[in-house]
Amino acid sequence: MLSALRSPRQLTREVTAGMVTTLALVPEVISFSIVAGVDPMVSLVASIVLALAMSILGGRPGVITAAAGSVALVVAPLVHGHGVRYVLPTVILAGVIQIVFGLTGLARLMRFIPRSVMIGFVNALGVLIFTAQVPHLLNVPWLAYVLFAVTLAIIFILPRFTKAVPSPLVAIVVVTAVVIIANLVVPNVAGEGPLTGKLPGITPFLVPLNLPTLQLILPTAVSVAFVGLMETLLTAKLVDELTDTPSHKSRESWALGVSNIAAGFYGGIAGCAMIGQTVLNVKTGGARTRISTIMAGVFLLALVTEFSSVMGQIPMVALAAVMMVVAITTVDWHSVKPSTLKRMPLPETIVMAVTVAVVVMTSNLAYGVLVGVILAMVLFARRVAHVINTERTLADDGGSVHYAVVGPLFFGSSNDLVEHFCYAEDPASVTIDLSRAQIWDASTVAALDSIETKYRSHGATVTIHGLDERSIGFHSRLTGQFGA
Repeated sequence: MLSALRSPRQLTREVTAGMVTTLALVPEVISFSIVAGVDPMVSLVASIVLALAMSILGGRPGVITAAAGSVALVVAPLVHGHGVRYVLPTVILAGVIQIVFGLTGLARLMRFIPRSVMIGFVNALGVLIFTAQVPHLLNVPWLAYVLFAVTLAIIFILPRFTKAVPSPLVAIVVVTAVVIIANLVVPNVAGEGPLTGKLPGITPFLVPLNLPTLQLILPTAVSVAFVGLMETLLTAKLVDELTDTPSHKSRESWALGVSNIAAGFYGGIAGCAMIGQTVLNVKTGGARTRISTIMAGVFLLALVTEFSSVMGQIPMVALAAVMMVVAITTVDWHSVKPSTLKRMPLPETIVMAVTVAVVVMTSNLAYGVLVGVILAMVLFARRVAHVINTERTLADDGGSVHYAVVGPLFFGSSNDLVEHFCYAEDPASVTIDLSRAQIWDASTVAALDSIETKYRSHGATVTIHGLDERSIGFHSRLTGQFGA
């Protein structure tokens, strides 16, 4: 950051990247505020708080954080069912969960989420974003469909001539200008909630602090926490790869929790990292420091306070067009190509499809990820349960037998291990060689005890050798503790 301040060229790049990213951010923040069922001003102010707080506290410079994306989709059912007043306690609880994850190092568990679940998460996010825009295209004047088509045309045609400015931004500016100049009457942002241009005060706590409130907000708070963490850590990982520099994932996690609590009290809704805007900031804009994200927050503050009346006249169909394009580009189309599906292992495809299906059916990204992870674990355990092999070698004199066990021994595979031995046929001396296997859990120790018990009932003696140091300690500590 200090090097950027000393270099006018780099400083200009950082400032420009932050400003352009903000312009691309505004339409999406407003659109997602409507999806969530909150006042657009709430999301815009919360985005200012999030952008500035994460610029200072976050563990990954360059990441754009705002009150939009998947968090809005998670909050929406609570708002529509019980009202906006329950958002603040939900955000506070979600923030506390994120802080705990960051401070305890539990954020590192996110790396165990399989790729198939990640792809399902991204694809489902695209589906939810798209379907959330459909109501804005129903029961509207015919002029709205013309504006919708014009918006799409600009978004897709302008990049062929120039990419200096984001085409969605140009589309919204042009369509809004046409509406204002021609005095057209179509549903606009102001109709979704007043944009006063005045910053709100502290968000009031309007719900009783009791057990029924906790029971109501807990599922949504957990979903907000984990979906926010997932998208933020995924984005941080992407920036790591784009810049070839590491980030502090635990710091990014607790910083997100602190920032969300701050945004809840001064703004009113939670947020997370935004993948599209972050890529625009880092990859397209060339930003590498916290200056770009600080600039994004400051510039957004200027837009909200000085140009709120203009933003209120943005046609809803224009924002719907932008978000539908965002939804289409969010989906990983390569993952659903027939050629890709043909090459991918069937269990991976099943996990991805189930993740998407659960998210679409429940409209909750967290549920889809949870079910996807559990299914991936079950399918993985099922596959590795059958990879162990035993090689039986009978001595020339027939007085002893040697078993070499090959493969990982854990709860999924060790239960089958008992069936790999010939108890009634083997001689009195049995050796089990585990030099090409390791003991990973108590189930394996219990299985080995069961094998010894069975041989003992046939008058045979079992010798186990080949264990590494860790497995020896594990086995000696637990053997004989599981009964017969």
